[in-house]
Amino acid sequence: MFYEHDRFVTHIDDRAIAAVGALYEELGIGGRVLDLMSSWISHFRTAPAELVVLGLNAAELTANQQASEAVVYDLNDDPTLPFEDASFDAVTCCVSVDYLIRPLDVFSEVRRVLRPGGLFVNTFSNRYFPTKVIQGWTKTSEEQHGLLVALYYRRSAQPGLGWDEPVIELRTPPGTPGDPLYAVYARAV
Repeated sequence: MFYEHDRFVTHIDDRAIAAVGALYEELGIGGRVLDLMSSWISHFRTAPAELVVLGLNAAELTANQQASEAVVYDLNDDPTLPFEDASFDAVTCCVSVDYLIRPLDVFSEVRRVLRPGGLFVNTFSNRYFPTKVIQGWTKTSEEQHGLLVALYYRRSAQPGLGWDEPVIELRTPPGTPGDPLYAVYARAV
């Protein structure tokens, strides 16, 4: 169990949240979207046509006003996504990639459920729960976190189900107060 009680909180500050929304808008994320490891808010400025939220807490997922469907599911128990092949236009994962214990399996599954050309966008900050995060995250620097996530894309590729070269970005101004927001994203090829 990740949480003992429902937690209707945000895990990054307002500036970083705004940067997530700006990124999603800039990338033109729309259509049928899967938000992995989701919660009560998905940070889209404008909700996509269909937003499926997948996460651990039913109360939080059903409170997500942008969601059209909620799926309670623990990717650390079973990384197999309960969806058909090529059934999503985009997949997002906001401030949660650092908790995946089998990231390569999850990334392979994301590629399976993405339509060709679909985006998989991971965003993260320097904030995390030390008792829940994977050990590799605590042993790498902020800059190395982006390289690690990019490696997940590269290593999860299967014949006929790959990724273009991952983009790694710092989405908030460096050296300014507040939570930094990093993004790593790639398109399904």
